[in-house]
Amino acid sequence: MATVDNANVSGTILAFDFGLKRIGVAVGNTLMCQAQALTIIQAPSNDGKFAAIASLIQEWQPVLCVVGLPMHQDGTAHEMTTRCQRFANQLHGRYGVQVVLVDERYSSAVFHAKQGERIDDQAAAVILQQYFDQT
Repeated sequence: MATVDNANVSGTILAFDFGLKRIGVAVGNTLMCQAQALTIIQAPSNDGKFAAIASLIQEWQPVLCVVGLPMHQDGTAHEMTTRCQRFANQLHGRYGVQVVLVDERYSSAVFHAKQGERIDDQAAAVILQQYFDQT
């Protein structure tokens, strides 16, 4: 993945909360710097997930993608850290889009999901809002 000069990024941004079962997606733009939950991708295969992502990238034409990077509270790698880094690399490699990883340590603390409730898209929105707030 290439290093991104955030000052020169202008346009639509897609954010992803990567999970093994579901991928939450949010959208925002650099003009308003407001994140909005978009959808939850849930497909039985990686091919299905990447087909859904390809469709979103085609529709939204993002200038940048943001991927949440899970870490333990002390900053050490989480069991999902490497998987999220790999997912970010795949986004860059498959679609040629710039990708930024954002520490998502405290994003899930914002939500108190009820049993069975799907909040992956909302988590992606929190990750994207963190990106906007940091840039």
